[in-house]
Amino acid sequence: MKLQIRAFFFNAKTDYLPYYKNFTVRLDDDATAKELLSAIREQNENFAFPEENPIFRINGLVVTAEEKMSNIMEALGRELQVDPVNSYRSNHGLCFNDNDFMESYALLEPYCDETDLEYYKSLYPLHYASETSSFKRDYIGDAILLLAHRLIEKGSEHKTEILKAISEADSGLFDCEYENNLFDAEDHTETISALKTMARGTSEAMPSVFQVLCSKIMGGSKDEKEKQKPQKRSPQTVGSIKDKNTAYYSGTDLINSTMIEDIQKAGAKAVRFGRETKSSGATLLVDNRRLTLTKAGTNLLDAFDHGAVVLIVENEEDFEMFTKHHKEIESVMGREIGLEFILASDFLSSNQVAAA
Repeated sequence: MKLQIRAFFFNAKTDYLPYYKNFTVRLDDDATAKELLSAIREQNENFAFPEENPIFRINGLVVTAEEKMSNIMEALGRELQVDPVNSYRSNHGLCFNDNDFMESYALLEPYCDETDLEYYKSLYPLHYASETSSFKRDYIGDAILLLAHRLIEKGSEHKTEILKAISEADSGLFDCEYENNLFDAEDHTETISALKTMARGTSEAMPSVFQVLCSKIMGGSKDEKEKQKPQKRSPQTVGSIKDKNTAYYSGTDLINSTMIEDIQKAGAKAVRFGRETKSSGATLLVDNRRLTLTKAGTNLLDAFDHGAVVLIVENEEDFEMFTKHHKEIESVMGREIGLEFILASDFLSSNQVAAA
């Protein structure tokens, strides 16, 4: 396998800022991710990585030492970027300060036994794959949330204390919108949702303080909101995207595989950007409005800075987020974001593709 690699370099003792170097690497068909790191170091002795069980990022996804490079190449191609799992914690190349991992464990340590600790340690890669950490550096990590759920499912008598510990941390449960950043995909969305439900309280007779506040913020109870529910949104008149740089935002790992072709058939230039599958924080709007707006703004700026002037948005929830809160998003990001938004269903029903 012949690969083009862009590798991260930084030495806290000598460097002010990190930088990248390019390498051409040849590997055997059965090579592992760790062998990729060794091949880079053969060409540059200053390339540093942990000798035992390193974890790191390839094209933004967290991989472990034993991952087969053939699998990585099949999924990500032959042009790869290698980064530490957490660049701002790097002290020498891919070596980084991981004290935060056990600091998070300390939140629940009083309620754990040895088997719980071993389980938590097995979640080491997942901890550093936490998307929220990209926006909140003090986030406790997805791994500790899974441990909390495990303890509660085992019938811990400390359920209240466990939920309080993960909810009242500076950046905890209610900052989490689970996104899978592991190369070997794991989906824990339901687990995180279950924890939030438990933390908010589920008694219909005696709603939690959080539920009462949410009711006021969102404009009444569920029944009241159903009565006031607006009619289904009418399709918007969609302007032509012909000759416009147009990007597609799915907001999830599920991508409409033909959308790029449809954009090109409509006479537009298709623009790809790194965060086209990343969540825009709609589920966090009540819990942490600023985090939601920051996530949404980061995605929009990524599309805009890659040259897009039109953004086709797959989901109506994300479309409403981008359009309804656009000015507030710009304010939080400190930049104007000159994008035109089109809902994917409106685009596909507008006959632009057929007309072109």
